[in-house]
Amino acid sequence: MKNDKKGNQYRINEQIRAREVRIVGDDGSTVMPTRQALDMARQQNVDLVEISPNANPPVCRLIDYSKFLYQQKKRAKEMKQKQVKQDIKEIRFGPQTDEHDYNFKLKHAKEFLEDGNKVRAYVFFRGRSILFKEQGEVLLLRFANDLEEYGKVEQMPSLEGKKMFLYISPKKAGVAKKSQQKRDRERDEADSKTDASLQAENQISEKGGLFANVKGGEDILRKLKEDSEDK
Repeated sequence: MKNDKKGNQYRINEQIRAREVRIVGDDGSTVMPTRQALDMARQQNVDLVEISPNANPPVCRLIDYSKFLYQQKKRAKEMKQKQVKQDIKEIRFGPQTDEHDYNFKLKHAKEFLEDGNKVRAYVFFRGRSILFKEQGEVLLLRFANDLEEYGKVEQMPSLEGKKMFLYISPKKAGVAKKSQQKRDRERDEADSKTDASLQAENQISEKGGLFANVKGGEDILRKLKEDSEDK
């Protein structure tokens, strides 16, 4: 049993001053006098570790303190690894950026957002180019619009000194907004399938009238329906 207080993180053994404690383990929890819990710790050659001092009574575990600290450190490391690291990527424009340069930077911004990074786009006004700040704002607004499927605007264009900034954060996976062009294409495809299905049904209905009084007509209609479904 260890009586030192490593790192002043947790109270252990005789450092625990409460009259009674709740001992938790794999088989549940039990409230008992602290003195009795200390005797159990000695018998098992482990430590009485206070893990929740603000509970009433305080919650403790019977465990080797070094092992307990190792488990806590390992758990913290695993949680840190699970956290998604999000960097901020910068995209710089001039107030009169040409179309080729704009598209090149737009492509990189899409890649940054798809990787889960934030994008900070800005227009740098050098010297008298500050006179074109409205032009820079229009450029950034266009940039935000072109990235609407990949990210959402955190902060609209704002002028800070000689730079006008726009902040865009990535959208969560699976919630990217479809472009109008894509929505129109999907709607046209759905309409085409519906039209084809209705046309097939009409053809079967028309042929049904022809075969109504023919011997074996029902079998012919069934075959026609199966053929239309296969198509």
